[in-house]
Amino acid sequence: MEKRRRHESRSQPRRPAKASSRHILRLYVTGATQRSLRAIANVKAICEQYLKGRYDLEVFDIYLHPELLREDQIVAVPALVKRLPVPLRLLVGDFSKPEHVLQGLGLVAHTF
Repeated sequence: MEKRRRHESRSQPRRPAKASSRHILRLYVTGATQRSLRAIANVKAICEQYLKGRYDLEVFDIYLHPELLREDQIVAVPALVKRLPVPLRLLVGDFSKPEHVLQGLGLVAHTF
């Protein structure tokens, strides 16, 4: 009987991440340019407002860590990668519109 319950739960669709789950984010930038600094500030502000205490943000300069571009399949920067919780998400831009960033990361429902 126990095995059947486990099997049934696997066939059900995945639930959205719990509000308490930890978010692992990577931000890729190009040096200390104005655009990079703006992207860093915007992402940090969004994280502090909406994920306070529930996120890890790693910032990588692609000039110093070019090997990471292939790992996360980065083709344009600034780029933000949500590694956890799954699914993996990739956003590109300056992240100046919090509602777009939140939708892109799967933190709010899309509204069309």
